[in-house]
Amino acid sequence: MPGLIGKKIGMTSVFSAEGKNIPCTVVEVGPCVVTQIKTIEKDGYEALQIGFEDKKEKRTSMAEMGHFKKASVTPKKHLVEFKGFEGEYKLGDQITVDLFEGSKFVDVVGTSKGKGFQGVVKRHGFGGVQQSTHGQHNRLRAPGSIGACSYPAKVFKGMRMAGRLGGDSVTIQNLQVLKVIPENNLLILKGSLPGAKGSIVIVNK
Repeated sequence: MPGLIGKKIGMTSVFSAEGKNIPCTVVEVGPCVVTQIKTIEKDGYEALQIGFEDKKEKRTSMAEMGHFKKASVTPKKHLVEFKGFEGEYKLGDQITVDLFEGSKFVDVVGTSKGKGFQGVVKRHGFGGVQQSTHGQHNRLRAPGSIGACSYPAKVFKGMRMAGRLGGDSVTIQNLQVLKVIPENNLLILKGSLPGAKGSIVIVNK
């Protein structure tokens, strides 16, 4: 589906026509530049590769420089492919937040905040092994048993245990579009988005 690359600016709130205070997220969407056009004849499928945010040439490899020069655009930090764009696009064309004019809902893909190594209570919502009373002092947030006794004498794959939490790709579907501000390339979406301020998100129409 068509979409654009954006940056999460932060959260705020707006008042609806009924006077309700609605929490919302501000996203800077675009302007994105077409850096490559995939065709059925050459690539086996149709798609547009678009870039977002300029990157210094000294931080760009020679292969990437050749790719961007072919499209006659400056080096970009983020490249994503999208399918289903309507209309004809050429290399170097800019796609702005106007793409979402008239859209009521969008899907947003982002990377959740990394929280480091966490225990089972925070990571999986375990209740703990015992009560905090009755004399015990060090088993409150323990995971408990993790495997069988004699057979099969191993811990099964996928066992919920302590480990790294966050930093995953998260998709939020059907976020309501409250407002589009074309002059500032801003999109106001109802609710929250995954990731920290300044993180990159993909907004699908």
